[in-house]
Amino acid sequence: MKRTLLILLTIFMVSNLKAQEAGDLRFSFVLTPQISWLNSDHQYVDSKGSFLGYNFGVIMDRFFGDNYALCTGLTINTTGGKLGYPPNNAIPAFIQTYKLKYIEVPLGLKLRSEDLHRTNIYGRFGLSNQINIQARDRDNNNISDEVKLFAMGYHLGGGIEYSLGKRNALMIGILYNNGFTDVTKKTYGINDRANLNRFVFEFGFIF
Repeated sequence: MKRTLLILLTIFMVSNLKAQEAGDLRFSFVLTPQISWLNSDHQYVDSKGSFLGYNFGVIMDRFFGDNYALCTGLTINTTGGKLGYPPNNAIPAFIQTYKLKYIEVPLGLKLRSEDLHRTNIYGRFGLSNQINIQARDRDNNNISDEVKLFAMGYHLGGGIEYSLGKRNALMIGILYNNGFTDVTKKTYGINDRANLNRFVFEFGFIF
């Protein structure tokens, strides 16, 4: 993971210098409904349902070629899931709902096709870096002590851009986010690894 992050950061710095010379920078406002869920590696901790959330904010594309860009940004991500825990000591079996909110800073690459009738196809892949700013259960009780501050995963997906003239365009896409860090702390006597996964439906306006 550290090696992958180092490679992406190196690409970012190199491409950033080239992009400054080219001066091609685009901003997009995105609103992304999403379906998320939690998976645990513990044999007795089960995923008990998905969570309907959303993500919104600003994405920045810095191009270092006609069809290649470094993609980053800042968004607010409302997500979560449910985990079913087995009975442990005096605690009976129960289902915990995690309603989570993160500040997300993605870092990745965007590849675009040539325009065809004002439309192009793009693909995106990279890392999703998140800082937790809120964690609540089904009854909206604060459970921040059960959730880790940082979460990381990778994203992969694509979509289409439709030009409205000059630099403005509409963007529609779909992304899959797979978490590879544990988002929960050791709770209820269970030492497991719970990953956050998401299917994201991306809608945006490019400035």
